[in-house]
Amino acid sequence: MHYDGGGFVGWQRQPTGRSVQGEVEAVFERLFGRRVVVTGAGRTDAGVHALGQGVSFTAPAGWTGGADGIRRAANALLPRDVWIERVYAMQSGFHARRDATARRYRYVIGTDDASRSPFRHPYEWPLARTLDLDALTRAAAMLPGEHVFRGLAAAGAASPDYRCRVALAEWAPRTDGAGVTFTIEADRFLHRMVRFLVGVMADIALGRRPTDDLQRLLAATDNQAASPPAPPEGLYLVTVRYPDSLFA
Repeated sequence: MHYDGGGFVGWQRQPTGRSVQGEVEAVFERLFGRRVVVTGAGRTDAGVHALGQGVSFTAPAGWTGGADGIRRAANALLPRDVWIERVYAMQSGFHARRDATARRYRYVIGTDDASRSPFRHPYEWPLARTLDLDALTRAAAMLPGEHVFRGLAAAGAASPDYRCRVALAEWAPRTDGAGVTFTIEADRFLHRMVRFLVGVMADIALGRRPTDDLQRLLAATDNQAASPPAPPEGLYLVTVRYPDSLFA
């Protein structure tokens, strides 16, 4: 599922405000004639976008339109800032969040002055300053492997375990020459973890803090020494991975 996070309070239903989950459930209720609960693989925050959010739900037994029929019918009813790319039949009991084996996020930074354009800044961090790519690369090289990310997550994150296994973490120049992108894949992510990581690495690349600060933060017991998290507009949930055995 794709969505532009700018108009939402986040993926998850909230007491007030427009959520992606709420919009999708409202459409499915119209489509199926009854309430259908949808579960997202990633609980993205307000302003965060998705190019590959995984979602699970149970269609009524009487539905005869098939998976592609659900996709076409739902897309005809969904608002313009949400789009279902494809629908798969899955094994009974499939759960989009619990059954995911990996998630990949991308963070986009604009380093040129034009990043402040109203046609760009809702979809990237309009930093408008040059970043040291070598410093970013050295910092990212510390991340693959298993770490406790308590020092790089939102305070009070509701998690008994702050351990995540990172499979990929890399910076690259943007193909349009207008900045850099950070790609990270892990088995799980904590609340605001990617944004904290980007905030720290950007400060390293701007010469505001030494590279080995990141190693110290990976051993920290709280986030008091972390840089402010990068803004949500530059963050995209790109891919969620599932075992082939779960597809029906």
